[in-house]
Amino acid sequence: MVAADSKQVGIIDRIAGPVVQASNMLGSKLYDVARVGDEKLVGEIIRLIDDIATIQVYESTEGLTPGEPVHLTNAPLSVELGPGLIRQIFDGIQRPLPLIRLQSGDFITRGIEIPGLDHKKLWDFEPIAKIGDKVEGGDIIGEIPETPTVDFKLLIPPYIRGKLDFIAKKGDYTIDEIAATVATPEGKKVDLQFYHEWPVRQPRPYNSRLPPNVPLITGQRIFDTFAPIAKGGTGAIPGGFGTGKTVSQHQLAKWSDAKIVVYVGCGERGNEMTDVLREFPRLVDPYTGGPLMDRTVLIANTSNMPVAAREASVYTGITLAEFFRDMGYDVAMMADSTSRWAEAMREISGRLEEMPGEESFPAYLASRIAQYYERAGRVLTIGTNPREASISVVGAVSPPGGDFSEPVTQNTLRIVKVFWALSKELASRRHFPAIDYLLSYTLYWSALEKYYADNVSQEFPQLRTEALALLQKDKELQDIVALVGPDALPPSEKILLETARMIKEDFLQQNAYHDTDSFCSLQKQYLMLKTILRYNEKASELYRRGVNVTDIFEHEIVTKVARMKYIEKSDVETNLNELMKEIDGLVAQNFGDEG
Repeated sequence: MVAADSKQVGIIDRIAGPVVQASNMLGSKLYDVARVGDEKLVGEIIRLIDDIATIQVYESTEGLTPGEPVHLTNAPLSVELGPGLIRQIFDGIQRPLPLIRLQSGDFITRGIEIPGLDHKKLWDFEPIAKIGDKVEGGDIIGEIPETPTVDFKLLIPPYIRGKLDFIAKKGDYTIDEIAATVATPEGKKVDLQFYHEWPVRQPRPYNSRLPPNVPLITGQRIFDTFAPIAKGGTGAIPGGFGTGKTVSQHQLAKWSDAKIVVYVGCGERGNEMTDVLREFPRLVDPYTGGPLMDRTVLIANTSNMPVAAREASVYTGITLAEFFRDMGYDVAMMADSTSRWAEAMREISGRLEEMPGEESFPAYLASRIAQYYERAGRVLTIGTNPREASISVVGAVSPPGGDFSEPVTQNTLRIVKVFWALSKELASRRHFPAIDYLLSYTLYWSALEKYYADNVSQEFPQLRTEALALLQKDKELQDIVALVGPDALPPSEKILLETARMIKEDFLQQNAYHDTDSFCSLQKQYLMLKTILRYNEKASELYRRGVNVTDIFEHEIVTKVARMKYIEKSDVETNLNELMKEIDGLVAQNFGDEG
């Protein structure tokens, strides 16, 4: 966040909730930060007409009165990018909440100003570049071991190029000290600190986009197997109240194989964010064995905070994600929920007396949503040695009453390529995650299929297709069963129903709170699905040989299949291969002439 200038520029004329109108604002620019009133509340100029500026204030305007001064900072809303972001908990405009709590207690004092990064802490810097090297924006010139999991890469900021005239030696420095000096081709010398600021509304540049052909592994079977998302991809999780949006996003944040996680709680209930803040520090990273917080940044903007700050929190989050992407890391960003962001836009638009669009949302709703999701992607970074990196963005959507036809959901679905639809019906049946396996889809499968075949098994794509076909047929048969009952079905279709039940209950249902089942590797997912479909194959063969369908699915092996999700990671391959051998031996046990 930018610092305040002491110069008074304008006078407050009108106050309408979070929107303030000020006169005598000549010389100000659109999206510049203004400090409003005697308490210097943080605001952003969102409209300029002659010398009248309209400012959206990111803090409560209660008690503000016309005639109070407005100070201009002459800088856009920006974030500080440097060491110290990891493990931190920020509000929507990058003020560190733990430090705010020390200064103002459990509630944020209006007008409080704390820098996003710690300017007094010493960091152990190791230079990589040397004096005389040619550098340009995006080049790494040094490293700082920020956490045991993440090394901070000191980058040349975008749009700066030249020769290194100075670089700090190995040692301990604060972020305000000079890290390097670049002599530009124009003959200027630019001093670089260990951090720099970047406007949140301005996307950070990259070299080129790469195809989305590497999956973001989440450890969630419904996602990884049936509707996978690519690294650099975009996805949405819409669902009504109580269907599990937040828990699904928590699971993605905990277990995705991205190097960095940026989690934005945008307008969610305080108790949900409290659960995140309490739980994440205790979680063990399945990839490193260390604390998950060692690669996580949290942004908390709860529903009782001013609505205008919700918009800022989303842009703050994506800007931090882009910064880590520029270091060469894969980043997963979760936004929970973009509906609250859209509601904030609707409220601000109403205060501005703009022409409303569908359901009173502003006419520019679709373009704002598109601008946000388009900052995702798998890219080659800028710099003399471009690095592959990505930002994967998953946004939760909270349609009123679970109505997927409402504007926020529809405009989101036009942009994202993965749709994970939460079902109220599945949630009421205690089927979690309550993702509708038939309504959900991914547009990345054609690009990801080769990865699954090469890195998991050549059989994986075929098994996935076969399982989806079974579930589709099961849906059709369930409609018939609802009318005439299961006894009217022929035995072959009863086998199909039982196999589909095993896929739904033994494969798709996953316990987020179980130590073993919370995360499931791709190899385990493949073997589990193969085991169920192998049983389906043998069940059909046993039926053709005269075995009663009821006896087939009351066999003790069915119980073993139901328990396979709880097999420890180290025992998965051995146990499931043995289980498949038992399944293959069912025919021999019954007839003695085949294995």
